[in-house]
Amino acid sequence: MPNAVQSSTRRTCEACLLAAGLLALPLAGGPALADLPATAAQMKRSVVAVGTYMAVRQTQKQPRGTGFVVAPNHVVTNAHVVPRKLDEGRRETVAVYRPGADNRTEMRPAKLVAADREHDLALLRFEGGSLPAVTLGRTADIREGQWAAFTGYPLLGALGLYSATHRAVVAALAPIAAPVGSGRELTPEMIKRLSAPFKILQLDATAYPGNSGSPVYDVDSGRVIGVINSVYVKRTRESAIKDPSGISYAIPVDHVRALMSKAGLR
Repeated sequence: MPNAVQSSTRRTCEACLLAAGLLALPLAGGPALADLPATAAQMKRSVVAVGTYMAVRQTQKQPRGTGFVVAPNHVVTNAHVVPRKLDEGRRETVAVYRPGADNRTEMRPAKLVAADREHDLALLRFEGGSLPAVTLGRTADIREGQWAAFTGYPLLGALGLYSATHRAVVAALAPIAAPVGSGRELTPEMIKRLSAPFKILQLDATAYPGNSGSPVYDVDSGRVIGVINSVYVKRTRESAIKDPSGISYAIPVDHVRALMSKAGLR
């Protein structure tokens, strides 16, 4: 009975490999280890573009960045993606966009619910049916060296609503206020940050302007651990180190939780 012998031998070998830690099993309650394609596909359902809409404008739809659904009809993005002042006379509104059927763009009007300017975060409520919400992680669980990914719309002007996923390592959890050589190098914004510093995630991947507001998530579990932010953070840190390539920053997820709590969301 060669088949029975082979089957028994195979089971014995697998048991040996498991004992030696050389045969990995999928994590319970989540996708298989490092199954980024499956995790990214799930995340894409919750990612939207954020911008404005004006019926009388030559280009009616103007997406400016990325956002992601955190609760029924609620999206988180960077505060700098949402204009502080809208042209009410011309009926300009905040809007979220997502790919629709037949290569059309689906637009949904939205309103600003709450903002955290200190951490450059905004919470929007959009009209229409609900979209799948992400699962939020906790900053305390983030580890330097862990694999992460972010999904968003990096080049909205050139590529349109075609999301892209980038893989990265969490290189560091570092203070937002970078050290300087002398007081003459300090800017007003840097002084403000020094008075109330907080940690940011440093990622070894390149984010583009349209990625502002993109969710950063753990590759294995899909839990969101941060929000991509390039403009806000770079104004503070990159004055000391001149635009390094391949480095991006993200606001830790606990600040998202605080903003949602402020708005009465769980």
